[in-house]
Amino acid sequence: KGGEYLKKTFFESDPDIAELVKTMSVKDLWQMTRGGHDPRKIYAAYAKACQARDVPTVILVKTIKGYGMGKAGEAAMKAHSQKSMDIESLKEFRNRFYVPLADDELDKLPFIRPAEDSKEMDFIHRQREKLGGYIPSRRFDAPKLDIPPITDKLFSSAVGSTGNREVSTTNAFVRLLSGLAKHKELGQYIVPIVPDEARTFGMESMFRQLGIYSSAGQLYKPQDSDSMMWYKESEKGQILEEGITEAGAFSSWLAAGTAGSNYGVPMIPFYIFYSIFGFQRIGDLAWLAGDIHARGFLMGATAGRTTLNGEGLQHQDGHGLLLAATNPTCRAYDPAFAYEMAVIIRNGLKQMYQEQDNVFYYVTIMNENYPQPAIPDGVEKDIIKGIYLFSKGKQGKGPRVQLMGSGTIFREVIAAAELLKKDWKVESDLWSVPGVNQLHRDGMECERNNLLNPDSRRVPYLTSVMKGHVGPAVFSSDYIRAYPEQIRRLIPQRLIVLGTDGYGRSDSRTALRDFFEIDRFWITLAALKGLAEEGKMDGSAIKSAIEKYGINADKPNPLMD
Repeated sequence: KGGEYLKKTFFESDPDIAELVKTMSVKDLWQMTRGGHDPRKIYAAYAKACQARDVPTVILVKTIKGYGMGKAGEAAMKAHSQKSMDIESLKEFRNRFYVPLADDELDKLPFIRPAEDSKEMDFIHRQREKLGGYIPSRRFDAPKLDIPPITDKLFSSAVGSTGNREVSTTNAFVRLLSGLAKHKELGQYIVPIVPDEARTFGMESMFRQLGIYSSAGQLYKPQDSDSMMWYKESEKGQILEEGITEAGAFSSWLAAGTAGSNYGVPMIPFYIFYSIFGFQRIGDLAWLAGDIHARGFLMGATAGRTTLNGEGLQHQDGHGLLLAATNPTCRAYDPAFAYEMAVIIRNGLKQMYQEQDNVFYYVTIMNENYPQPAIPDGVEKDIIKGIYLFSKGKQGKGPRVQLMGSGTIFREVIAAAELLKKDWKVESDLWSVPGVNQLHRDGMECERNNLLNPDSRRVPYLTSVMKGHVGPAVFSSDYIRAYPEQIRRLIPQRLIVLGTDGYGRSDSRTALRDFFEIDRFWITLAALKGLAEEGKMDGSAIKSAIEKYGINADKPNPLMD
């Protein structure tokens, strides 16, 4: 609106300000650089703010929208969407910022490069050298860490059998995390982070062992101070307990996960949270984690739609792994057993902190207790690739199926194999599939290779391992069907997918798994249907199974009803 308007509405609005500029012309006032547009003023304000001690500091910056655009957009709401400037506006811009261009050069908008021996170019070169080169990059400057093998005693509590003792994968993880925190070389880098539910995850034993970090130390007497596992806060505490703020806790994880780049310290953060409050709640921050090359572990506890008793739709997660699949640098897994979890974490430590790959891991852990088997021989690489043959049915001429699953639902898959054998004389090959997302990505890699290199075709790993295994396949998942559907094209057998599409609800695990149609009886029914469709079994077996197992054919559709 010009200098006259500026003089009247701003400078003459206050007598003291008017007195300061009374000798200045309208042109001088209009040419005066406002605070937010003057690098010197901004620098001076920031330098002053940095000198402040023990008080909050705020910098108030006055700017003009579209500053320098002239009539094309200065002080106008359209400045954000302005795509071009006419010659007169370009002249205004040139004059305002002293751009060395003649009138006849403006319509070409030439790129201006300072002379090589100029102060500007000298400054630019010096700054790029400080930043490590002319192409921006994020460098992980922390030292490499030596990660013990899976046979090391560090992992022994997770890879050995618990016999008849029932243990959840969450409990097994907490024991492993405690061992990592005590480890002579790795312990100093371990950063356990929880928003609020440490006791829910069975982590209270770590309070006394590691302490909860507080910059001011213990300022109060905890209610549980007379117990063995009291709420210990300390200036030297190692656990970050952030309260009920997933965004805050994840931000702490980000800070630790980028410490290798920012400070040269290979911090290893483990953020443990209700899985439903992970990618769904802090998806933007998870995307940022990939963008800035953060490293570390996200542990989605009480994962799956049916593992958390009585919590209802707010807490029951049936899509976290699918959301994780959208993040290119995220390696996501859904382990069924403690040894799978240990192999995955050990591989993550090796990949991120020994091989120095810019990825992060999302690993689900459950609070359902059951006996944990010992790790079978030679399955480590297959677990990381995403699938391994857990057990093979007896050879024979009878019907055969391929049963697949992950997480706690894999135990329903095992139970279904027993029903098929006992009630229907059907043998089953059992496949544990902790890494659906990884198998899908391997498939995409092979498809891309085969598109570009038709003479050197690659076979997806999942396709190769299931080749030669006869019979239809059934994949039962505690997640929505879209999660295992990612790998349908890679499975050579006829495939039936069962999943937990729909909202969660408050009930027992047994009732929920029947409601979502993913339990052992529904798996058995699906396997019989697959066999009937292939002509390997009479279709009457399907009706017989419905009656035998008390399946309600008129029950509500969990997705819609």
